[in-house]
Amino acid sequence: MAESEKFTLVIGATGTTGSRVAARLAAEGRRVRAAGRRATPVAGAVPVRFDWDDPTSFEGALDGADRVYLIPPLGAPDPAAVMLPFLRQARTAGVHRAVLLSSSAIPAGGPAVGQVHQALPGLFSEWAVLRPSWFMQNFTGDHAHARTIRADGTIRTAAGEGRVGFVDADDIAAVAVHALTAARAPNTDLIITGPQALSYDDIAAVLTRATGRTVTHDRLSYEQMRDRLAADMPAEFAAMLAGMDRSIAEDRTTDTVQRLTGRAPHSFRAFAERELDRIRG
Repeated sequence: MAESEKFTLVIGATGTTGSRVAARLAAEGRRVRAAGRRATPVAGAVPVRFDWDDPTSFEGALDGADRVYLIPPLGAPDPAAVMLPFLRQARTAGVHRAVLLSSSAIPAGGPAVGQVHQALPGLFSEWAVLRPSWFMQNFTGDHAHARTIRADGTIRTAAGEGRVGFVDADDIAAVAVHALTAARAPNTDLIITGPQALSYDDIAAVLTRATGRTVTHDRLSYEQMRDRLAADMPAEFAAMLAGMDRSIAEDRTTDTVQRLTGRAPHSFRAFAERELDRIRG
């Protein structure tokens, strides 16, 4: 198969970043395989079944692919156990560039996806690890914060006064597409943030102004947050997420979006105004 006929495999192509990555690649005229457990049709892409828990789905998804956008298996406390065998198979199948979605809170060699991050440069000559800050989309749709905002006007966290450079998933996708398609791969990790570091109190104030409804930040202990999360996910994963919440102390922002895409990242105020109907529910 000629290089121009190769596919980019987008894992999690109906998810928050995967759907945006697939759409951007297709809009640029790239050939895309949209991978998911149900092989859901995605505009401009070829749907393909893919399930991290079913290695028999790997071969078909990789057929004709030379690069891959990686979304780790949701809720898996040890994603490396399932991802590394797939990545070795991908390399053998002809994939030469891999872009992994991780988190600004997880360094190479850290817990969970940090182990995949650490292994990636040894598997592929062209690679990037996206390490975005907390998503602005956590306040829309079916995320826990969005649900409690709609239910009783509260955001519940164990973050205290910690400040975060919340980032729009659209900006993450723009960086991902650059990392997948640029003539030279980044071959590094990329911290991706929005333009401002905001506390959850700040977020509540912006949402109050945008929606006209009072939104407040309810500060929980680590234990309270862990137990709330554990009602919807494995206890080990809930403990990790609550710990990440508790450890928020970053007030950093980066120029990654501007530097790689040529435009400034979206502000939370602009995001809130754009997504007003989804925040209100």
